[in-house]
Amino acid sequence: MVSKSINSVIAGTGSYIPLRTISNKDFLHHDFYESEKKKIEKANEETVTKLEEITGIIERRYVSDDLVTSDIAFFAAKDALESSGIDKESLDYIIVAHNFGDIKPDNRRSDFVPNLASRVKHKLRIENPKTIAYDLPFGCPGWLQAMIQANYFLKSGDAKRALVIGAEILSRVSDPHDRDSMIYADGAGAAILEAKTSARQTGILSHAARSDTLHHAYMLWMDRSFNSSNGNDELYLKMDGHKLYQYAISTVPLVVKEALEKAKLHLSDVSKVLIHQANAKMDEAILKRIYKLYGEKTVPLYVMPMIISRLGHSSVATLPMLLNMVLKNKLKNYELKSGDIIVFASVGAGMHINSMVYRVP
Repeated sequence: MVSKSINSVIAGTGSYIPLRTISNKDFLHHDFYESEKKKIEKANEETVTKLEEITGIIERRYVSDDLVTSDIAFFAAKDALESSGIDKESLDYIIVAHNFGDIKPDNRRSDFVPNLASRVKHKLRIENPKTIAYDLPFGCPGWLQAMIQANYFLKSGDAKRALVIGAEILSRVSDPHDRDSMIYADGAGAAILEAKTSARQTGILSHAARSDTLHHAYMLWMDRSFNSSNGNDELYLKMDGHKLYQYAISTVPLVVKEALEKAKLHLSDVSKVLIHQANAKMDEAILKRIYKLYGEKTVPLYVMPMIISRLGHSSVATLPMLLNMVLKNKLKNYELKSGDIIVFASVGAGMHINSMVYRVP
C-alpha cells in the first residue's frame, strides 16, 4: 500500500501594489545627513546615482494618505481569496507579518491594538470564531516565517487552510534626511496554504532558519532623525548597511544549503530562487555564494526573478508580491510548471534568516 502524507500547497496568491510611484528624481531636493548629524555636502545627484548603482532601485511605490498597513493587507488577502476560490469562512488561520503596525501619515506611532490580523479578519467580514488571527513581527523574514509556522499547523492536522500575509508601509518610518530612505517602499502580498493528502510529496518540503542576536541584533534599529535641528522626536528605521551586507552574503547561502539538504535536494534541482529584495547587488552576491557552496562557477542569474528596480524594498511584502507575480505570469520568462523546485530566502532585522523549499504541485 502506498503511504500518503499531508502536504502544504499554495492554493492562491494575491498582492497590493500602491499606485503612487516615487522616482529617484523625487529625492534630489532632500537634505541628507550623515549619522553624526553632519549634512552631506556632495550634490544630491551623486548620492542618488550611487544608491541606484548599488541597489538597482529606479523607483518605488508609496501608499496614499488614506491607507494604513491593515488596509493593504486586506487588499492582498482579498486578491488571494478570489484567486483561490476558497470560502473565507473555511480559513483556520490568518497570520499577518509586519513590523510597525498601522501608522497614519499625521501620527507616526505604531498602532497594534487590535492586532492587524484581527483587523484584516474584520475587514473580510469573516464570522467564523475558529479562524484564529494573529500577527508575526520577525523583521523582513516575517512572511516566510509565517509560512513555516502555517506549514506546521497543516502538517499536524490541526488546520486545513491558512492565509499568510506580509504587509508594510516603510515610507512612514523612513527618515527623509537619511540616504537609506530611498530604499524603502510600501506593499502587501498574501498566500493561502491548503492541506492536501497525496502519495507524492509536494508543496513545502523543508525549511531552515536562524537568529543571530548576540552580535548582530542591532544592525537595524529605531532612532531619531539624522537632522537634529528639525525638532522632531519621532523614531525612524536605521540600518548599518555595510555590516548587514557582509552578514547577509556570508550567512544566507548557508541557510539555503541547509534547507536544500533537509529536502534531500541539490542546487541543480532548483528551478527558481525567490529572494527577499533590499539590494540588487547584495542579492546577486548571495546567489553567487550559494552556487560557490556547490562548486559552481557559472551563476545563472535568470533563476532569480527581480522586482526591486520598480517596486523598491517593502520588507515582509517583497517575497509574497514576487511570488504572486511569478505564479500569475506577470514577469516575462519566469513561468513555473508542475514539479519545479522553488527556494525562498530572506534576511532582516534581528538578525533573522530563513529559507524554504517548495515543489510546485
